Amino acid sequence: MFSPEGPSLRELAVQALSSVERGYDLLAPKFDHTPYRTPESVLDAVAAALAPLGPFGAGLDLCCGTGAGVDVLARVCRDSVTGLDFSAGMLAVARERTRPPGPAVSWVRADARALPFGPAFDLTVSFGAFGHFLPRELPGLFAQVYSVLRPGGCFAFPVVAPPRPGSAGYWALLGFDAAMRVRNALWRPPFVMYYRTFRLGHVGRELARAGFRVELHALPGFGRRPDGSPRVRLVVARRPARALSGGDGLRPPPAG
Repeated sequence: MFSPEGPSLRELAVQALSSVERGYDLLAPKFDHTPYRTPESVLDAVAAALAPLGPFGAGLDLCCGTGAGVDVLARVCRDSVTGLDFSAGMLAVARERTRPPGPAVSWVRADARALPFGPAFDLTVSFGAFGHFLPRELPGLFAQVYSVLRPGGCFAFPVVAPPRPGSAGYWALLGFDAAMRVRNALWRPPFVMYYRTFRLGHVGRELARAGFRVELHALPGFGRRPDGSPRVRLVVARRPARALSGGDGLRPPPAG
C-alpha cells in the first residue's frame, strides 16, 4: 500500500493513537506517498466535470491537506484560491509545493465547522475528508459551507460507490470502521475516521436541508457497477441565487 518514501508501521501506529489534528501533523511530510492522498485520476475527472459548470471566480478547498484540491481549483477558478485545513503540518507541506502559474493561492488554518469567512467564494471543493465528520456533524458542516458561498455558488465533491455487500472491499471497510470504534472506546483522544458513515442518500437530504439544490454527475472514466450505477459520482450542491421554499433533494443533472 505504501511506497518506500511513505510512513513506517511505527509511524502509522503513533498517528493512529493521536488526535486527528496531531496525527495529520505527524503524517504530513509523507502524506503524498500514501494511498490516503486522492488519486490524480479522480482530481483530473473532477476538474473536467467542473469546467463546463463555471466560470468560477474564487475557490475554497475545504480540508485541503497538502493541497491536491487546490490544484483542481486553480484550473477552474480565475481570481483566487484558498486552501483551508486545521493541521499546521499539512498546510506547511502544501505551502512548500511548487505550483504552475495561475490564480493567487492563500492558506488558512481553521476548523471546517467554524469557517472564518463571509460569502466570499463561488466554488468550494473537498476531497477525502468527510470520514472525519460524524453524521450528526454534517448539518453544521453543510450550513458553514452554504454561508461562505455567494448566491449561485457550488459545493462539489466526488463520492465513490460503496463496495458490494459480501465483497472483499466491503469486509475491509467494515473491519476498519469496527477497529476504529474499538480504538475510540478504549483510547483518548479519539481519532475520527470512518469509511461507512458518509452515505449518499443521507448526505443529499442534509445538503437539501441546508438550502442547497443538489445534482449528481457521473464521472464516466471510472465505469459503472453491474447494476448500471456509476462507480464514482460528483455531487454538485448549488446555493440558489434566491432562497428556496423547501429542499429539493438529489436530482440528476439537467439535460444538455
